[in-house]
Amino acid sequence: MTDKVIIVEGSSDRKRLAPLLDEPVDIICTNGTASPTRIEELLEPYEGADIFAFFDADRSGEKLRALLRREYPEARHLYTDRVYREVATTPLRVLAEELLSANIEIKTEFLL
Repeated sequence: MTDKVIIVEGSSDRKRLAPLLDEPVDIICTNGTASPTRIEELLEPYEGADIFAFFDADRSGEKLRALLRREYPEARHLYTDRVYREVATTPLRVLAEELLSANIEIKTEFLL
């Protein structure tokens, strides 16, 4: 288990973020499931870890974000611009800067 976990909506989001990371961070997917029980099951193994939520800038993402705020108020929320709508379609540099702002180490080639 790592000290940091990012929760995203789908595997395309995970695939987009993973190459940017320059430290061990687990990325887990909700796969569109938005229930308190399912979120708890996903995050239970990460008790004590820093939790980051990185959801799309759409209705589905906001629903998940609200649920996570209720269930895990300590989670830090990362955002993509509404212009890009989805984490999976956000430019890598924008994603890298957002992750870096959360003190997540990023490979330097994505910050140039």
